[in-house]
Amino acid sequence: MLRSVIEEVLLFVLPFCLFAGYLIVNRRNPLDVEHWSPHLFWLSSAGLAIAVVFFAFAAWNAPRSQGAYEPPHMENGVLVPGRFR
Repeated sequence: MLRSVIEEVLLFVLPFCLFAGYLIVNRRNPLDVEHWSPHLFWLSSAGLAIAVVFFAFAAWNAPRSQGAYEPPHMENGVLVPGRFR
């Protein structure tokens, strides 16, 4: 669960990182607020859109198991992991 949250946060931050790289390439200071202010809404919208699209794509392509789940149990003194039947 934590991995998917971290992936979503990194995807949201991706447009900001790309814009900071653009500012560095154009020899502007990426720490100046004047460069970020006019673009903040669009960067936030793009980051949110990327995160939502990736989340929907991951949910759409998630492996689905058919059948009943058999929880972990003991057989002859050996722990048998859970599985789908």
